[in-house]
Amino acid sequence: MKANLHPTYHQATVTCACGNSFSVGSTVADLRVDICSKCHPFFTGEQRFVDTLGRVDKFLARRRAAAPRLKKDKKGQIDIKAKPLTLKEMLTVTKTV
Repeated sequence: MKANLHPTYHQATVTCACGNSFSVGSTVADLRVDICSKCHPFFTGEQRFVDTLGRVDKFLARRRAAAPRLKKDKKGQIDIKAKPLTLKEMLTVTKTV
């Protein structure tokens, strides 16, 4: 067998972004994480967005910007702002030829 094949094993300190720290065994001496069991919504029962890159905000901004646009008047497409017909209105509409 080859000598010095396995990496060295350290007692690593894991530090979370919330400030919590604990020790585990690892080949890396120091670990930094964004979410741990003290702040993860699954373990805390608290529901919140964890958005480090602003992706949710970018998506909502694009959605708000696209909302006032209307589809082009092509055959078979309707105006987005038009109120949808009820079932009764759809059944009572008469065709004019």
